[in-house]
Amino acid sequence: MKLNEHLQIIGTNVILVPYESKHVEKYHQWMKSEELQELTASEPLTLEEEYQMQASWRNDEDKCTFLILDRQRYEDTKDEIGALIGDTNIFIQSHPEAEDEQPQTDRLAGEIEIMIAEPAARGKRYGWEATLLMLLFGVERLQLQHYLAITKDTNAKAMRMFERMQFRETKRTAIFHEVSFERPVQDDWISWMKDQAGSYTIVPYPG
Repeated sequence: MKLNEHLQIIGTNVILVPYESKHVEKYHQWMKSEELQELTASEPLTLEEEYQMQASWRNDEDKCTFLILDRQRYEDTKDEIGALIGDTNIFIQSHPEAEDEQPQTDRLAGEIEIMIAEPAARGKRYGWEATLLMLLFGVERLQLQHYLAITKDTNAKAMRMFERMQFRETKRTAIFHEVSFERPVQDDWISWMKDQAGSYTIVPYPG
């Protein structure tokens, strides 16, 4: 997405940066993991295909992607590639229940995704903070009014996280082993997310 290609979000423990070509090789290494392929319902790609995918995501106005940095590690080393720990995405769509009921700008929904790819970075609430920052970015910069989250029914941690974030389970699809959650955007929820996320700033990304 062009909107976020020059922006970064600096949180307490994580920094969200746009997905650039310099990140592709590490992302490609992550996605060789059968565990991550299963959790993200992804097929393995060649390195060339991964570069093509990164370029398409950059130009896709329906997909907003940030990679996640361990802020402390990045500040200690200034090595952005070494500090990468995962990614978070929003796929923008129309809220299916609101079709033809409201103007397009009032019924935008986003499907939120989160992946902490580095095993050593799991269990440290980096995914929690990164997801909150991404949800808030979607509300503040993309004017989203509704969220959807889909996770594997074996991913108990993700299911608990979305429940704690006040999403409601709406559907289980046994054939795909998936669970869907939804959450309308409301003022009290925005306030709760800001309180949970703590201090954060959106600033230019130096590249």
